[in-house]
Amino acid sequence: MEGLKFLSRNEIGETYRPRVVDSTINKMLKTFGGVLITGPKWCGKSWTGAYHSKSSISIQNEDLAEYARLNPEKTLEGDSPRLIDEWQEVPKLWDYARGTIDSSVSKGMFIFTGSSTPPEKSTMHSGTGRFTHLHMRTMSLFESGSSSGEISLNDLFNGTEYKSVESSMDVSIAMHHICRGGWPAGLGLSDTDAMKIPRAYLTSYLDTDYTHIDGKRHSSSTMQSLLLSLARNCSTTVNKNVIAKDMSKSDTPVKNDTVDTYLNVLRKTFILDEQKSWGPDIRTRARVRGPVKYHFIDPSLAAAALKLTPERLLTDPNFGGFLFESLCYRDLSVYTSSLGGEVFHYKDNTLEVDSVVELDDGRWGGIEVKQGTHDFNEAANNLLRLKRKVTLEPSFLAILTASGKTAYTREDGIHVIPLDCLGP
Repeated sequence: MEGLKFLSRNEIGETYRPRVVDSTINKMLKTFGGVLITGPKWCGKSWTGAYHSKSSISIQNEDLAEYARLNPEKTLEGDSPRLIDEWQEVPKLWDYARGTIDSSVSKGMFIFTGSSTPPEKSTMHSGTGRFTHLHMRTMSLFESGSSSGEISLNDLFNGTEYKSVESSMDVSIAMHHICRGGWPAGLGLSDTDAMKIPRAYLTSYLDTDYTHIDGKRHSSSTMQSLLLSLARNCSTTVNKNVIAKDMSKSDTPVKNDTVDTYLNVLRKTFILDEQKSWGPDIRTRARVRGPVKYHFIDPSLAAAALKLTPERLLTDPNFGGFLFESLCYRDLSVYTSSLGGEVFHYKDNTLEVDSVVELDDGRWGGIEVKQGTHDFNEAANNLLRLKRKVTLEPSFLAILTASGKTAYTREDGIHVIPLDCLGP
């Protein structure tokens, strides 16, 4: 039985829109027997998986899933790398693939993609040593062609100087990027049409039965209340008690256990992005116990949940600033993933810094996010205060902005970078 066939890499040719993760996938396929690509639906996992594969099958409907359950070994047959799209619909494919990798001792045999995690204990083996994991997000501005990428995050870490780079972004354009999002299906569409995609995503999401995630039934209205709470508290370290009150339909808030249950569904379907707290000491409690900032995987979902347009966002600069910070976090996360690092935030009793980008080798850079130019001095002061608190010198300090015609370096050494100039 043939599954839905995706175009192979040769067939895709020049129609494929390169993603930042492409180089990482190439390296992984040379090192491991299989690559697991996770991420939210509609972010481009299948297309990217197909680009890197030579054969494929998609398990997105019940007929194909039933075939795969009955014929797992045949499902895995095909030229390598073989793409198994939405593999979590038939979790035992994981164990069969692991066994196939063990038998052949080959590299780059499988690419598994999944938009949710399978039920716990549905697979027998973790796949450690056979599979490696890569997480995909929606498109950054660089990937969608809305950023020149002339200022490389990698170059900032390496201290490479850059010439003055021009920007075409302003606050209005930034609000449009927030509302349309980084969905591949939105490429080439007008803003009006592109904004329909995140709204359709949420509608589809709320209609989904999540019993396969944790074995529990979930209320669509309660899930919607959670999405609304996360949307209005985007880019903040909101307390769970506040979320619980938002989710309640009466004066008695839902229990924190209920909040955790619903948040866990969002995590397992890759809708929720949690920006962890940073501390300069690798053993610091801040990395484990510090508050997380909540984001959606794409800021357009926050705008869609609240039914916001770019025009409405412009009337509320304060909230627009929070969503712009989330847009910056998305792009920084995409770029940092290719360098082997993570994007944190910093918060103590006297200081908050929007983002700290840390690489696996310990190098770090501090970043403040400001829509307009009037807050640059405050942002610079925060970054310099953080620098003084940390023994290890930062590789760079920067202010990401939606304003300013050029990127430049201030006299205090802090870079001012419009978001549409930044790339990996």
